[in-house]
Amino acid sequence: MTGSTGAVGRRVCARLASDGHDVVGLDRRSSVPPAPGVQIRVVDLAVADLRDLLTGVDAVVHLASGVMAGDVDGNTGHDRLAVVERLLAAAGDVGVGHLVVRSSAMVYGAWPDNPVPLTEDAPVHPCPDFLFALHRARLEEMAAAWADGDPDRVLTVLRPAVTVAEERPGGLASMIGAATSIRSDEGEPLGQFLHSDDLADAAVCAVAARYDGPLNVAPDGWIGVDVMAELGGPGPRLRLPGSLAALVGRVLFRVGLSPAPPGVFPYTVHPWVVSNDRLRDLGWAPSHSNEEAYVAGHEPGVLDRLTARSRQQLSLAAAGLLVVAVLGVVVRLVRRPRRR
Repeated sequence: MTGSTGAVGRRVCARLASDGHDVVGLDRRSSVPPAPGVQIRVVDLAVADLRDLLTGVDAVVHLASGVMAGDVDGNTGHDRLAVVERLLAAAGDVGVGHLVVRSSAMVYGAWPDNPVPLTEDAPVHPCPDFLFALHRARLEEMAAAWADGDPDRVLTVLRPAVTVAEERPGGLASMIGAATSIRSDEGEPLGQFLHSDDLADAAVCAVAARYDGPLNVAPDGWIGVDVMAELGGPGPRLRLPGSLAALVGRVLFRVGLSPAPPGVFPYTVHPWVVSNDRLRDLGWAPSHSNEEAYVAGHEPGVLDRLTARSRQQLSLAAAGLLVVAVLGVVVRLVRRPRRR
């Protein structure tokens, strides 16, 4: 198990061990005591002797995060994929028979003609400007090439929706929340939020079933933008024409006022929710709804304790200040080239 000390990895390790598996976790740190029956080895996958670590292993569950949601540097993706390449080569050399990799439902891309919901039969077509989705799609390609190298190899690709853990929404959830605060009139986004417990159960299910192929991991159904806004708590929310909404999002990210890179904008406009029927057929079932998952990962702040009227007044004031700030930045950016 790579990424064994993360929010999902800890749960997967503990549940596999409780099911009778001998579990070895590989991670760059060991910040918490391992669960009973779990060995944690502190290693750097970029330099460690992976063949020695994987000798005698029947299955590898690769959960190490790789590229983060807010990354925009292409070199970051290249470096992280080099680690994946080392892992796959070592797994092939020592005869690992089953590989489970964590991808993302974002590999389908957010497109106006996407069916609702998407199944595993939909093509992988990530939005071209979002490094996180491109990295996950490339990860799937590399894993598929590994599986094609031997007919006895089994590859399970998990494609989870936006995942949140208790009292920690996670980078992707926070980024989506920030991006949806600026709504485009081009569409009404739909959201899916997956609890980390349910993703852990899906990984355990994949190991037990030795399933060969992709599996969407998501709660039943989805929620609309109004529910997402309510779950996200009070804050300024703007509805703008599509081109202006994209421009405002780029400016806010550039000046450090938003964690959402411009490439994520289509995911806040067009649908990319997924069906969980294939995973359910294997015996998995979500224990949390979309609403429950998001609330579990939402840490209440000062604004959440205000009255509804006070929140509304503060939200309107903040929205006005945000518009003024954005216009000021745009004017400065326009004037600077003219002066030059």
